[in-house]
Amino acid sequence: MSNKKAFIFWGGWDGHTPVQCAELVKDMLQANGFEVEIEEGTGALAWAPLTDFDLIVPIITMSTIEKKELTNLLSAIRSGTGLAGFHGQMGDSFRNEPEYQFMVGGQWVAHPGDIIDYKVRIRDVDDPIVAGLSDFAYRSEQYYMHVDPSIEVLATTVFENTEFEEINGVEMPVVWKRRYGKGRVFYSSLGHVADEFKVPQMRTLFERGALWAAR
Repeated sequence: MSNKKAFIFWGGWDGHTPVQCAELVKDMLQANGFEVEIEEGTGALAWAPLTDFDLIVPIITMSTIEKKELTNLLSAIRSGTGLAGFHGQMGDSFRNEPEYQFMVGGQWVAHPGDIIDYKVRIRDVDDPIVAGLSDFAYRSEQYYMHVDPSIEVLATTVFENTEFEEINGVEMPVVWKRRYGKGRVFYSSLGHVADEFKVPQMRTLFERGALWAAR
């Protein structure tokens, strides 16, 4: 039986440590039996046989994508290839592409207070991706996002004591999954830099989510 195949493409803003994150995700997927290909930038999306992959992981922030590249990516996910990602590396990849954001199920818009302490609340305790996990403290950017009402929310956070009084008390999705055509999509807003993979809950959530998303 052949291994599952995953494709990682990375780039964009260096502050999100895309190279280090790509290597971490590669190692994680290889440990789960995947063959992994990594490419810098979006160029490979135009010619790679994306439907041959079981999972695609974008690790790219504040970048751009050509029409053919985006069309091929959307088509692959709709046909059954999985998509999994985290933080701005998937939730703020292409600000000018609403079709991409529609597939992901959300788009970053703010992180009030920058790096702060906040709590992640496990919401759907019966879902295998979060099974056995309890609410946990986290220190990073607390993402405020525009989200699709159709997503299946697995974990949330509540905004407290921000300078924007109008959002205090708002409960915001942190981890979700959804379907896009025949494809499974998983997203976690945790993971500003590669070092956050040292947080056991963050790593577990992404690993389980990526395995769930894979075809």
